Amino acid sequence: MALLRLNDISKTYRQGKNEILVLKDINLEIKAGEVVSLLGPSGSGKSTLLQIIGLVDLPTSGSIYIDDKRCNQLTEDELTHIRRDKIGYIYQFHHLLPEFTALENVMMPLLISEKNRAESKKAATEILKSLGLGDRLNNLPSELSGGEQQRVAVARSLVNQPQLLLADEPTGNLDAGNGLNVMKMILNEAKMRKLAVILVTHNLDLAHMTDRIFALSDGSLMTAA
Repeated sequence: MALLRLNDISKTYRQGKNEILVLKDINLEIKAGEVVSLLGPSGSGKSTLLQIIGLVDLPTSGSIYIDDKRCNQLTEDELTHIRRDKIGYIYQFHHLLPEFTALENVMMPLLISEKNRAESKKAATEILKSLGLGDRLNNLPSELSGGEQQRVAVARSLVNQPQLLLADEPTGNLDAGNGLNVMKMILNEAKMRKLAVILVTHNLDLAHMTDRIFALSDGSLMTAA
């Protein structure tokens, strides 16, 4: 069974008297443990599609299912719980809180979920150690390299043990070596944790490391070679 299922997703925005069709009849299924990449030029609708999958925005028409639950019919509180507990996010920029240590940054999602502080610290420590940052727990973001900061961001996105990971250009701000290391880390965590992952990227070499490649063009989704 697919962890994520999109059925005929369309999105239209109104601009004055005009309607702009951004996404058109998108259908997609992704299973647990599967990593897919999404390509497309700026303005093709990638960000809009990611926002809909992340339940930040709702489609104009069509249905989105996460873990076989139709999300269009849920209340805002129910959507908040799914965003918090089932979905992880990684962005091009790490967005770490500068006044908090690496450990505190990773603990933050657990504390927001009202988890016990001692348990949150233990979980954050374990995942940071697993990503090779055991000796950087108490460092501030300004004391970390770009690659280390992005690894902290990966740890933060995974500490709540989500089922779906949305990665929006997660290596776009890194050099080739660090970008490859972060990509390998995401792939390894996906297989180990049975995560469904959607990776938005412009890097074809990284896209070819994923299980399937899709491209958005003029609002339509197609399988890429």
